[in-house]
Amino acid sequence: MPSASLRLAVVGAGAAGLVAARELRREGHAPVVFERAAAVGGTWLYTPPATSSDPLGAAATHSSLYASLRTNLPRETMGFLDFPFAAGAAAAGSPRDPRRFPGHEEVLRYLEAFARRFDLLRLVRFETEVLSVRREDGGGGRWAVTSRKLGEKGSGQEEFYDAVVVCNGHYTEPRIAVIPGVDAWPGKQMHSHNYRVPEPFLDQVVIVIGASASAFDISRDIASMAEEVHIADRSAPASTCKKEPGYDNLWLHSMIDHAQEDGTVVFQDGSSIKADVIMHCTGYSDLHYLYDFPFLGDDSTITVDDNRVDPLYKHIFPPEVAPHLSFIGLPWKVIPFPLFELQSKWVARVLSGRVKLPSKDKMMEDVKAFYLKLEALGWPKRYTHNFSNHQFEYDDWLAEQCGYPPIEEWRKQMYAVNAMNKAARPESYRDEWDDEHLVAEANEYFKKFL
Repeated sequence: MPSASLRLAVVGAGAAGLVAARELRREGHAPVVFERAAAVGGTWLYTPPATSSDPLGAAATHSSLYASLRTNLPRETMGFLDFPFAAGAAAAGSPRDPRRFPGHEEVLRYLEAFARRFDLLRLVRFETEVLSVRREDGGGGRWAVTSRKLGEKGSGQEEFYDAVVVCNGHYTEPRIAVIPGVDAWPGKQMHSHNYRVPEPFLDQVVIVIGASASAFDISRDIASMAEEVHIADRSAPASTCKKEPGYDNLWLHSMIDHAQEDGTVVFQDGSSIKADVIMHCTGYSDLHYLYDFPFLGDDSTITVDDNRVDPLYKHIFPPEVAPHLSFIGLPWKVIPFPLFELQSKWVARVLSGRVKLPSKDKMMEDVKAFYLKLEALGWPKRYTHNFSNHQFEYDDWLAEQCGYPPIEEWRKQMYAVNAMNKAARPESYRDEWDDEHLVAEANEYFKKFL
């Protein structure tokens, strides 16, 4: 039989925090969600352009959205399992974006609709930051959570919870490329975390560092205004220096070799230019999903070393304090919303006693075995939470633990087809596709929920 209702703290009201709150309440628990922003949405909550005192830093916002951003996954795959992110024709004057790869505004509208549909907004304490999460003195099993309204002074309010679910994401701490000589270089540097619109780059020469989705999109966005845009790609051969097809002002280079006091930037391919701006799109690349939990103390029993959150059983529970501390949303290279939902279902059922965890020793054995598997594959520690090769295996394991069906086959196939289409047609994959049969299958599946 399920245990009595637990009072739970959820840190963050993005997609992970919202679905965690829903699943916890479905299990009879009483979640309280803490959110720094004034609205739900997390990383999908757009903030307009602002003058930042630290254009290379995280600024005052969690979100890294730029105005033109569109999803790089088709909407049919993205939605929560029982709340489809279905396309629909926009009525006259409606803000709806019916495209398969919609803009970020449409994703936020979807999350807002999800929060309204399941009455989650009343659970959220907006504009409230979590200052600390500590185990109760005396080892009583509860957690002391200290929070404070933004703008207020003082040490904050301490409350006690039976468990804490951390859903604060992993996109907030920019990482900067190391460029010899850049300290004496006279141009401007900024991180893509703080990029919003291309207009400030009118008639400038801009270098974009990175090979990720954000680097690709931002370089094209800026090219609409800049005199020249040069992409520095660490993965490109050292001899690379070529104009990108379809553009008169966009070039691909190997990585930057060094910068000079006269404003010149020299690439490893030997070419050089005088640039006005270096844009670091290094915070979203495969190597740089960063985890930061400043509110957790040593008694959380986890550490972050080379971007490995250690130790975590199945990337969720620290064995020493499980199930009273858990993490939702750490894996990357995934379809995020369905994964968040399945993780949340499992956590909620473990906390209610409907699903049992292995012993602490067994969980640690599982963690160590997983690390050995990564080492055998030659994967570095920073790839611990990279799920590019096994996300659906993980999703289906979680679903089985909860007595839930595995991820739909059409969703898996659509994800694979999109990856191939993106590789073959990086400029147009969002608007040209040939998987209409999968779209039809998805829409038929959605009928049971609409």
